[in-house]
Amino acid sequence: QVQLVESGGGLVQAGGSLRLSCAASGTIFSRNTMGWYRQAPGKERELVAKITRDGSTDYADSVEGRFTISRDNGKNTVSLQMNSLKPEDSAVYYCNVHTSILATIYDYWGQGTQVTVSS
Repeated sequence: QVQLVESGGGLVQAGGSLRLSCAASGTIFSRNTMGWYRQAPGKERELVAKITRDGSTDYADSVEGRFTISRDNGKNTVSLQMNSLKPEDSAVYYCNVHTSILATIYDYWGQGTQVTVSS
């Protein structure tokens, strides 16, 4: 069983920074992608950023240049450094681990951490 524990959310003023962290435990196939998604009230969950085991990254256009995702493969952790935060970045942020084994896809989710950016 895989468990993801997030930390680092909170309240910050526009223009400020926050760093989210996620630690994964349990049996995780080594070939995985770790990422962050967010969901604002009344909106669908959307990808914020993701990173493969070899370090390839992908960002949502709305956060490109402001957010940086990183991971530590030895510790099974993924972090999201969020700079120049905007009120529209306010949402619940979810850590995700995505992997596939023998054509079966597995998606694991954290419990979510609230990020609120005040104007």
